Amino acid sequence: MGKLDVRPASQRDVEKLSNLCAQLGYPSAVEDVATRLGRISGRPDHCLLVAEIDGEVVGWAHVCEALTLESGACAVLAGLVVDEGHRSRGVGAQLLRAAEEWARCQGYGRIIVRSNVVRERAHRFYERQGYTLVKTSRVFERRLE
Repeated sequence: MGKLDVRPASQRDVEKLSNLCAQLGYPSAVEDVATRLGRISGRPDHCLLVAEIDGEVVGWAHVCEALTLESGACAVLAGLVVDEGHRSRGVGAQLLRAAEEWARCQGYGRIIVRSNVVRERAHRFYERQGYTLVKTSRVFERRLE
């Protein structure tokens, strides 16, 4: 494996970000990813990082603030994905460490991750990184049209 670098995402990354969204299970048009990235990039309470190996984007992590009345503010890992061809090589761990460092620098005392119950490989990854399962919940959605 070549040199691994983590840096903020930019508009030049949108095609690869779109591809990685699909690998995560969320197919997204390049135009939609470009719009979302533009909105995220302008917010101080969000950070979108990419991992590059020899100039090729091989993963991303999105961390942001969650602020609730009942429990205050914390950082939330909104998403993390590593390209299928680069998994189990430390890319995800490095992205996670960079997301945690951003959260620390913002003054958050904790970071949480929500992960679909079927993503058992991801659960093992987070446990290896020192995360503890604190609860299981269900997600409800209603379309607003």
